[in-house]
Amino acid sequence: MFSNSRSWVWVAIAVLVALPGVVLFLAGIDAPDPSRALLYGIAIVGAAFLLSWAAEAVQLDFSQGLALALLALIAILPEYLVDANFAWLAAEDPSYASYALANMTGANRLLIGIAWPLVVFLAFLRFRLRRVKLEPAHRLELLVLMAATIYAFVLPFKGNLSLFDMGIFVAMFAFYIWRIARLPAEEPHLVGPAKLIGDLPTAPRRLITAVMALSAAGVVLLVAKPFAKALVGTGLSLGIDEFLLVQWLAPLASEAPEFVVVALFAWRGQTTAALGTLVSSKINQWTLLVGMLPLVYSVALGEPAALPLDARQGEEILLTAAQSLFAVSLLLNLRISLVGASALLGLFLVQMLFPQTRTPVTIIYGVLTLFTLGRFGLESRRRSVPGDPQLTGVHRG
Repeated sequence: MFSNSRSWVWVAIAVLVALPGVVLFLAGIDAPDPSRALLYGIAIVGAAFLLSWAAEAVQLDFSQGLALALLALIAILPEYLVDANFAWLAAEDPSYASYALANMTGANRLLIGIAWPLVVFLAFLRFRLRRVKLEPAHRLELLVLMAATIYAFVLPFKGNLSLFDMGIFVAMFAFYIWRIARLPAEEPHLVGPAKLIGDLPTAPRRLITAVMALSAAGVVLLVAKPFAKALVGTGLSLGIDEFLLVQWLAPLASEAPEFVVVALFAWRGQTTAALGTLVSSKINQWTLLVGMLPLVYSVALGEPAALPLDARQGEEILLTAAQSLFAVSLLLNLRISLVGASALLGLFLVQMLFPQTRTPVTIIYGVLTLFTLGRFGLESRRRSVPGDPQLTGVHRG
């Protein structure tokens, strides 16, 4: 009973956190850009938590693979809406095109640079596991992620993100969803508000899940555009590089709940599920999120058009693709170690804290990828016994 009461408290807190930003927008209250950015950002965080709990509960109604994909998709819905608004605004003001790409690349790099290492570090702290393992079924996800990453390297040299690119990325995502929908179902392990919803009878559970998801999505849809504008205005008014503000602050607000969800998975010993969810999220962001941008831009313009990429945006995409390629190479043997996780975190922090290091860090990612691929090739030829059972990524006992 106490656990149920506490879960309802968290739901209430998420709702209350989202309300000020909604009231600010609906009442048309005039406030400085930093204050509006703060309230709208907090509203997105509250709504994103509601979305993540609803997404976890959805796992009861779909196959395991499809449920994880839906969890990843719903959990990053705020990211889609914020990025879509930047792409829409780019049709009115071309300067916003750079912010759309900044938000997208920042979200992608945060996911791999922070969330992936977080799972490995928590597994070590809680269970002294030095590696986290993915199930063989995740090879499909790695294949799709590898394909999307390789194609992304083409974009900076094209100088734009076109509707043709959208078709390629969406086709990859559709193929991925079609394949994982055929995987067998598996009972999910829910905790907190998600367990509270999951324990309800089927009809009430689905109703509450739908209401939470739709209400939260409505909140994000309402405040995403003013949040995007306020964030840029905040950078200008405070003398902060608004590109960097959009690149890191907006994704942090929209993806914080997903980080919490996978951290809980890892802390409970479900590191395989945690890492699998993050790989699914990366596929979502690296295919559907990227592909969505030229479509939104074209609709806003009223005609088919490609979203232009300048030199800085090209560097950002190259860096993001290089990071992604290195991350995938680390998982080719379906395991990621403390050393690999530390490399991901360290290089991410360097390029985030020192933006001028983008090109050197891109080269380092490339060198490390070649080294990892070479080592994987040698290990593949020498491997003749099963892996250590401690590397299953599941809580023992």
